Amino acid sequence: MPAGDLVQGDTGVVRAAGWVLREYVVVAGLDEAERVVTARPELVAVTRDGDVLGAHLAHGGSAGAPSLIEVQAAVDEADAELVRLDGECADGATARDRAQALRGELVARVEEIGERRRAGEQARAGVAQQLGRLAGQAKGAAGEAERSAAAAARSQDALEQALAEVEECAERLAIAEEMPAEEEPDTAVRDRLAADGANARQTEMEARLQLRTHEERVKGLAGRADSLDRGARAEREARARAERRRARLRYEAEVARAVADGARQLLAHLEVSLGRAEQERAAAEYAKGLRERELGEARTRGRDLKGELDKLTDSVHRGEVLGAEKRLRIEQVESRALEEFGMEAAALVAEYGPDQPVPPSPPAEGEAPDEEAEPGPFVRAQQEKRLKAAERAYQQLGKVNPLALEEFAALEERHRFLSEQLEDLRKTRADLLQVVKEVDERVEQVFTEAYRDTAREFEGVFSRLFPGGEGRLILTDPDNMLATGVDVEARPPGKKVKRLSLLSGGERSLTAVALLVSIFKARPSPFYVMDEVEAALDDTNLQRLIRIMEELQESSQLIVITHQKRTMEVADALYGVSMQGDGVSKVISQRLR
Repeated sequence: MPAGDLVQGDTGVVRAAGWVLREYVVVAGLDEAERVVTARPELVAVTRDGDVLGAHLAHGGSAGAPSLIEVQAAVDEADAELVRLDGECADGATARDRAQALRGELVARVEEIGERRRAGEQARAGVAQQLGRLAGQAKGAAGEAERSAAAAARSQDALEQALAEVEECAERLAIAEEMPAEEEPDTAVRDRLAADGANARQTEMEARLQLRTHEERVKGLAGRADSLDRGARAEREARARAERRRARLRYEAEVARAVADGARQLLAHLEVSLGRAEQERAAAEYAKGLRERELGEARTRGRDLKGELDKLTDSVHRGEVLGAEKRLRIEQVESRALEEFGMEAAALVAEYGPDQPVPPSPPAEGEAPDEEAEPGPFVRAQQEKRLKAAERAYQQLGKVNPLALEEFAALEERHRFLSEQLEDLRKTRADLLQVVKEVDERVEQVFTEAYRDTAREFEGVFSRLFPGGEGRLILTDPDNMLATGVDVEARPPGKKVKRLSLLSGGERSLTAVALLVSIFKARPSPFYVMDEVEAALDDTNLQRLIRIMEELQESSQLIVITHQKRTMEVADALYGVSMQGDGVSKVISQRLR
């Protein structure tokens, strides 16, 4: 049976395995494998024992697992195949992208050619329509020219007739003038002749005007006919160009369709090639996965063996290191004994070795010595305990500092300096507290005076701005003038409310102006700057504020930014900013007084 039929799993994996194992079949034994290979040499037979038999290869199933080098070689071969397939996939993707881009360009070009063709057809239809309209206008102009020529001829005949009548009247007038005085005609006849002469002159004038009018119309119609002929010629030429352009666009459209068909065929071939490359890539990736899994298992076994070897090596090295450390420590102890005590190791062991009796421990501080204590045998645990106790006592003693007296003198000098500095700071703190107290007293005095003056002025200014109303300033904490706040109570005439939040916008604005003017009056300044303080005021309240501004104007200079004409009328000089046509601002000034 085919080897691919034995694979189970995901559809993509099964398809990739079937493609990879398409030349392999599974048989029961070697005899059946020989029959299959003899019948179909292109197949490779695999027995259940692992024997592989083909037309040009044979591999025994009992040879064991492949070595790490074989696995690595297979993995490298699979990687190279995968790289090749990736390159082919990349080339196919690049070719597909180029084909798609070319297809998009061709589609866009076909659409552009179609648009140009439709535009040419529309232009041709417009040109034909305009040609028909111009031909009709040319025919109408020719008829009008004929009618104008006929009218001009009639006018010329009328003019000639009028000239003949005028000549006749002139002859008759000359004959009448040559007649003797006694034969003077009747007044009625004379009047009739005068009227006939006037009528003849009027007729001549009208005929001349009509002739001039018809001549002008004939000239205008002739010019219009010429312009219509030129327009017709231009339209015919445009129509011919449109026809040529339409033919060129039709040819370009055919070429674009042919290119688009070729691009579609190329894209179809590219899609087939890409699909085949995707299948080969999937099969290669599956084979690579198998090789990588086998390689991973081999590497895991190698790492386990290497770990065991490292452990054994470490244990051997650790023993060697410990032996070397002990030998080095013995040498160091011997060198130290020779340097510090001048004794060889053998003499030191003979005199202080573990076979010698150990003297008793000396008594602690404050205890009486034990005269009955005798040297005892060497016990390592007891001697280690005595050594640790001695080391703790030595550490408690600490190191001897030979410069302790100099350090004490320096610290004593620094202590004396810091004490003097602390005393200076205390005196400075007392002086600063006294200055702060004086400043607080001065601030409290100045604030109290300013508050009293402002409160007095506020009552007067508020009563002027709100005739019949009451307003005052109240301290929130009169006992503490440094931390107190100031509340404004305002009661306009006819209202019982006192809180500013319950007043209208104009009333609150006017109350704020009253407080501002009260401060101005309590503590005058050389000049004041106010920015649209009367914007929310009506005419009555504005007039009241203007009167107060006039009072302030007597002792100080006011700079007021405003849009109110009544405020501008009381000013001594006006300054305005105007933007010119070029977008540059310009300052304009005008002195009124």
